[in-house]
Amino acid sequence: MEMSYLAHEVELSKRHEEILGLRTTLLQQMEEQLESQANKKKLQAIEFESANKRNSLLLSDLGVAEENLKARACTHLHPPFIALQTKYWTFVEEHLPKWEQFYWVKQRTLLK
Repeated sequence: MEMSYLAHEVELSKRHEEILGLRTTLLQQMEEQLESQANKKKLQAIEFESANKRNSLLLSDLGVAEENLKARACTHLHPPFIALQTKYWTFVEEHLPKWEQFYWVKQRTLLK
């Protein structure tokens, strides 16, 4: 009986060593995974900051471009455009009284 007890004790001791080895392996894997996740988070934070800076620069560049276009549009009107604009307003001023009279007459006939 003592032999079987000793054999059983040796077997349990070996199994205990195996379990401890597996535990050590799993702990190392968990630490590696945790370290990997921490590195990924750091990389994401760096990428996020970089994207924010890039977006801010793009927005400021767009604002400058918009201001330049507005300034250019106000100061650099082409002569053909100015001539066309002048003709348009002359036409409107000439024909507006006729249209006003037309609508005035039409409105009177509708009200009667």
